[in-house]
Amino acid sequence: MTGTVTAGLDGSPESRAAVEWAAREAALRDLPLRILHVREPEAGTDADRAASEEWARTVRESAAGLRLRHPGIEVVTDQATGEPAPALAEAADGAELLALGSRGLGRLGGFLVGSAGLYVVAHTTRPVVLVRAGEQAADEHLPDPSGVPSAATPFRPVVLGLDIDDPEGPSRTLLEFAFDAAARRGAALRIVHAWTPPPYAAYGIPADPPVMPSFGRRAATLLTGVLRPWRQKFPDVEVSEVSRAGNSAPVLVEAARDASLVVVGRRVRTSPYGVHIGHVTHAVLHHVAAPVAVVAHS
Repeated sequence: MTGTVTAGLDGSPESRAAVEWAAREAALRDLPLRILHVREPEAGTDADRAASEEWARTVRESAAGLRLRHPGIEVVTDQATGEPAPALAEAADGAELLALGSRGLGRLGGFLVGSAGLYVVAHTTRPVVLVRAGEQAADEHLPDPSGVPSAATPFRPVVLGLDIDDPEGPSRTLLEFAFDAAARRGAALRIVHAWTPPPYAAYGIPADPPVMPSFGRRAATLLTGVLRPWRQKFPDVEVSEVSRAGNSAPVLVEAARDASLVVVGRRVRTSPYGVHIGHVTHAVLHHVAAPVAVVAHS
C-alpha cells in the first residue's frame, strides 16, 4: 500500500515500540498507518490455523489500541506469508517509510540489530527506521522545566550524518528527508560531517605552515555551501553545523546522544554480494539509542 507509514509487528516488545513510533510518525505526516504481520507458510494443521487466528486477533487488538491512543490517524492491518525479511523489504518498497523494532540495550547502549533488520535495510530503496525496545514518546522530547520526561515539550534535535567528500556529492534524498523530518517536528537539525586529518598528524609530525586548521576551515566552508540552498528551502528549521576531525562513525555517534531521530544514508549498490549498508551506518545502527532512519540513495 503506497502513501502509508508501515510498521512490522511480530508481538515482541521492540516491534510494539516500532508500531507506536510509526503511529506518531503517521500523525506527523498525515498518512495512514499500516500494521503488517508476516507469518511463515502454514502446513495446514489445526495448530497452524489456531496460531493464525490468534495472530489475527493480536493484530486487531493492537490496531484498536492505536486508534484509541492516536484518534487522528487511519490504522489499517495487513498480513503477508513468507520469509519475514524479504516480505518486509517488499512492504517497505510500497510505503513512505518502514518502521522495524530492534532489541535495545538502554538509552546509552544502543541496538542489537538482527539479521532480518539488516537484510531489510540493505534491500529496499525506501527509508527504514529502526526503533529500540522500550522507546517512549517522551524519549524524543526535551524534559520539562522540572526535569521530568514529557511528550508535550519540544523535540530533541534531528541529527544527520552527511558525507560531503563523496565523489558523487551529498545526496539530495538524504538532505530532503532530514530537513523535512526536522520541519515536521519543529526541531533543530544538527548536521554532522567528519573530516580526515592529514596522514602525518597521526604521527605527531609538525607541518610548516600548519595545515590542520586549514583542513578544518575548508571542511566547514564546504559544509556551509552544501547546506545554503537547503536552509533557504526550509527557512524555519534551525540548523547547526558540526564539522570535526576524526573517524565518521564515532564522531556521529557522539553527536547523536541527545537526538530525537538520527538520519544516515546508504548508497544503493548493484553488486549482489554482501550487505551494503556502509560502516558508518552499521556503527550508528548498533550504537545509537534514538530511532535511526536509514535513507537509501543513488
